[in-house]
Amino acid sequence: MLPHLAAVAMSLAAVTATPPALVPAADREIVFTIDGTATYGTLHVPEHRAGQRLRAALLLPGSGPTDRDGNQPAASPNTLAQVAGALGGDRVATLRFDKYGTGRTGLGAYRDHPETLDYPAFVRQAKAAYELLRDQPETDPHALLVVGHSEGAMTALLLGGTVHPRPAGLALLQPQAIRLLDLVALQLHAQTAEAALTPEQQRAIDTAIDAAVTALREHRPVDTTDLPPVLARLFTAFQGASGRFVDSDDAVYPPDAAAALRPGTRVLLTCGTNDTQVPCATTDALTAALRRAHVGGPGRVPLPGVDHLLHDADHADTLAPAALDVLHRFGQTPGQS
Repeated sequence: MLPHLAAVAMSLAAVTATPPALVPAADREIVFTIDGTATYGTLHVPEHRAGQRLRAALLLPGSGPTDRDGNQPAASPNTLAQVAGALGGDRVATLRFDKYGTGRTGLGAYRDHPETLDYPAFVRQAKAAYELLRDQPETDPHALLVVGHSEGAMTALLLGGTVHPRPAGLALLQPQAIRLLDLVALQLHAQTAEAALTPEQQRAIDTAIDAAVTALREHRPVDTTDLPPVLARLFTAFQGASGRFVDSDDAVYPPDAAAALRPGTRVLLTCGTNDTQVPCATTDALTAALRRAHVGGPGRVPLPGVDHLLHDADHADTLAPAALDVLHRFGQTPGQS
């Protein structure tokens, strides 16, 4: 009888044992060094039980001087900060950081020669951030996600096929899904079509834009004669101070990167029907490449009425409900309802 009673006592003790303490949600400032540059960011850890390992997502910003929160000097939509908040509500830890040229990070080791900064440097910086997130005591290294917005989505795609361990899922939000200069030309052609120009003027400018793109790719001087001054300055910069970055970014064709993804990787690709910067049609080739790579769903999800910053007409300062809904579904554990 005594062994039996001892077993019962042990079972009762297990049932009545105090559960691990609840750790409140918190933001933690982090810093890591890559290529001689101290990079600063925010790790958000949602409420969890002590010792619990959480799903975790690396957040990557769009192009230009976009900081860890998704803001630029002239605009503060807080896109990435709001994405972090949405995922945090689903108990997903997040890491977002100030990439080169933004926030506390600044230009770092490139301060005295910014013209040498290229796109691969940003990819290496993102890879270092992923590895830092992987090694945090609160994160589950087998349940890592990468969430990128615009150009950050292209970076997420490249990481998805190269980092270790491979991420469990990628969220490509309004992604740069074609070559950079093709996207720039598409945007400029659309702007020209909306300007008050004669058909002859429009044809001349469109032809000059295409010729400028060809010249950049062939590393020839750009003829700005038929370009409006604002476009002439843009292409001059592309061939000058930012030439190395533009050339290395334009070298990436995102559909090719999809082939390196692990089959079964969960992939979400969003496109907003009101997104004039990255129209849904630009994601067709990438969507097809993801299918050929045999990744998991949900795949491409059009967001009705949503623009490039994930806003809609009724939500100019916050994420649109359609964007929040798809992030919520992506942030859930597969099979969770």
